Amino acid sequence: MKDYYQILGVEKTASEDDIKKAFRKLAHKYHPDKKGGDEAKFKEASEAYAVLSDKKKRAEYDTYGRSFAGGAGGPQGGFGGFDFSNFQGFGQQQGAGGVEFDLGDIFGEFFGGGGGAGRTRRGRDISIDIELSFSESIFGAERRVLISKTSACATCSGSGAAKGSKTIQCATCNGKGGIRETRSSFFGTFTSMRTCPQCHGKGQVPEKPCEVCRGAGIAKLEEEIRVVVPAGIEDGEMIRMPGKGEAVAGGGAGDLYVKLHVKQDPAFSREGNNLLTSLPLKMTDALLGADYRIRTLDGEETISVPAGVQHGELIRVRGKGVPYGRGTRGDLLVRADIEFPKKLSKKSRDLVEKLREEGL
Repeated sequence: MKDYYQILGVEKTASEDDIKKAFRKLAHKYHPDKKGGDEAKFKEASEAYAVLSDKKKRAEYDTYGRSFAGGAGGPQGGFGGFDFSNFQGFGQQQGAGGVEFDLGDIFGEFFGGGGGAGRTRRGRDISIDIELSFSESIFGAERRVLISKTSACATCSGSGAAKGSKTIQCATCNGKGGIRETRSSFFGTFTSMRTCPQCHGKGQVPEKPCEVCRGAGIAKLEEEIRVVVPAGIEDGEMIRMPGKGEAVAGGGAGDLYVKLHVKQDPAFSREGNNLLTSLPLKMTDALLGADYRIRTLDGEETISVPAGVQHGELIRVRGKGVPYGRGTRGDLLVRADIEFPKKLSKKSRDLVEKLREEGL
């Protein structure tokens, strides 16, 4: 059983303030986004705080060694009641006990990146849908789609500067890339650094802005995207294309997600790496055996139906299924579908009667 008091480094008699201070210190130390951080210890500390910061959960933990309110399984609804609403700005704070920490660095990720200076900005992810034929899903395909999205300006290549223009220091942030702000809250005074809206964190601005994007480096454009669909894709699968989403000023582009929809085929269905089709057989061919021409996704092929094949029996055609691995394919399974005549001529009936007399 985990000792949450030991994890936070406090005594069992610790006050709520002591527990809160201990968690802040550990969160600052172990946050996975920090250099030298430890994700496992950060989660462990968060789990401990989720229980010990809640009076009901803490009482249950002290009595039974666990919380029945869900706390022992990890923080519920965030960080177990830790109120971040007062941490406006997510900047540096001088807390009680002299512990200074940067809330933007620790918790910024949970609030959409925090917007702090120096933090890499990222554009919005976008998604599109593509329909494929059954054959294209088996062998792969290529699509070229035209998407209207915010992209790096083609005229200035995303620099925001007119051709031949040099960059100068941003007058808004004095080349620092960020603007310092001071706010007051219940916990004290907070100093935060937000990204400069003029230079987008670069500290430099073009002396002469690009006429197309007006110095932003981004513009609404139509871009042709080449989508390569791998062989063997299944209905509903998603292809992620990093950096093909929308661009953002002073940061990287988001990702493009392509959702694939596979149309059904009237003749074929898929079972793992194998394909399944049916073959209508005459009753006499099922009894005596015969050669049949069948359609595969590779073209027509002749298969031999063995004598005495049973209704529903599968005839395997190797290597005509779904590609997988390196140069490997599944099989085509042909299901025997024996067709019995609904009406018999007198001659046919007499022949069948003779078969019955022979015990067939």
